[in-house]
Amino acid sequence: MSSSTPPPSHNHKPNENENQNQNEPQKPTSEIKKPTFFTPHPQKPTWVLPYRTPSLKSLYAIGKKLGQGQFGITFLCTEKSSGTPYACKSIPKKKLICKEDYEDVWREIQIMHHLSEHPNVVRIKGTYEDALFVHIVMELCAGGELFDRIVQKGHYSEKEAAKLIKTIVGVVEACHSLGVMHRDLKPENFLFLSGDEDAALKATDFGLSVFYKPDESFSDVVGSPYYVAPEVLRKHYGPEADTSSVFHFLTPETEMGIFRQILRGKLDFDSEPWPGISDFAKDLIRKMLDRNPKTRLTAHEVLCHPWIVDDTMAPDKPLDSAVLSRLKQFSAMNKLKKMALRVIAERLSEEEIGGLKELFKMIDTDNSGTITFDELKEGLKRVGSELMESEIKDLMDAADIDNSGTIDYGEFLAATVHLNKLEREENLVSAFSFFDKDGSGYITIDELQQACKEFGLSELHLDEMIREIDQDNDGQIDYGEFSAMMRKGNGGIGRRTMRKAINLGEALGFGGTESKEGN
Repeated sequence: MSSSTPPPSHNHKPNENENQNQNEPQKPTSEIKKPTFFTPHPQKPTWVLPYRTPSLKSLYAIGKKLGQGQFGITFLCTEKSSGTPYACKSIPKKKLICKEDYEDVWREIQIMHHLSEHPNVVRIKGTYEDALFVHIVMELCAGGELFDRIVQKGHYSEKEAAKLIKTIVGVVEACHSLGVMHRDLKPENFLFLSGDEDAALKATDFGLSVFYKPDESFSDVVGSPYYVAPEVLRKHYGPEADTSSVFHFLTPETEMGIFRQILRGKLDFDSEPWPGISDFAKDLIRKMLDRNPKTRLTAHEVLCHPWIVDDTMAPDKPLDSAVLSRLKQFSAMNKLKKMALRVIAERLSEEEIGGLKELFKMIDTDNSGTITFDELKEGLKRVGSELMESEIKDLMDAADIDNSGTIDYGEFLAATVHLNKLEREENLVSAFSFFDKDGSGYITIDELQQACKEFGLSELHLDEMIREIDQDNDGQIDYGEFSAMMRKGNGGIGRRTMRKAINLGEALGFGGTESKEGN
């Protein structure tokens, strides 16, 4: 198992032969003429990913160009094995001038993995790299930009606008609760999954996004001028700037006068279109545009505002942040599932857990390598939690697998990794094999007792847990039963999914699946 402290930051050192451009012929030394006052540039890195990848073109057929941004070009690509279309953002390495540029791309990849299980964030499929490009393959959003649909529609009712803002602020809240500031919120960076009227809206382009820590401020002026918060222009800002940017989604791009009003800190609610806007909406806008970032509404508070919530939902109903909901799910799991999640979490790729590593650092304010009760309480409070201390203590105890009184890095990964990741078949197979010490195709009570000792868990009531998971009552757990247990509570497991798990168990040589045919 890994140590209790986060792994060191990514710092890939390329091989010497990687520092040469292999596409350019080498000139004889006598032909190279240096300027009189030649100052050599510092050697720049030539590789972003900490591992070698297969060729993008060996797995995908590259199609038409879909768009172009400041740093990359997006193409349509089709997975050869499945025929599924995706979008591929290709970033030319010639635009990566220094080490910081390479780190920015690596951070974008980590943030996309960190957020991509959210239903309104574009999902990353994979990352590839060659001598000239870094390629990010992601979910294809074929329905166009939110900006274009706003222009085409021309007018949104307040109810439609509230629904739209709720979706967008939901993404912002998820970002902030997971320790990420977007910094480039604008309608152009939200795409519809398809052209259908009710298509899902997806946030994309996290190239300017950053991980942040409590009370950390930033000074670099980034983002689109029309959507930027006033404090960004003053070069002293934090995540509150994202909330201010969202307001502009309510305002047509052509009304440039509003930008000037925001800089002055005053909106004229007497002129059009404000007289026809409800008091609830104007109240929300005033609070979202509070010039003081510390008293401005947080994304969580926006989601609880009466103008945003559904008619059927009480305005003061607390909303769980991403971290809190994951901790609650983890606390309800049995011992085997908790142990399996830790096995899976510690075997995920570096880019998949990079965001959780940064989130751990954000909560671990004293940099001790462990999270105390007080640090967890403060961390949850910052993302809008209103839990009592006894409830936080229960979450703490559930995440503290080895009963040390604190949450170490491995425990934090297990408790906060998104459950969609554990459902990947290769992860389930790997976790099952970890517990099936003798390779018999079954997890026995002796093997569970051995695992509990390794993780510092109590060995009490293991027989009851096995009976709960053991569907054929043979006193042990085969792969089909293990897979069903891992997926239970994550959206359920149907007969077809169960049958697939059983078939896979048979194909991998795991025993005991013959009698599950009728389950």
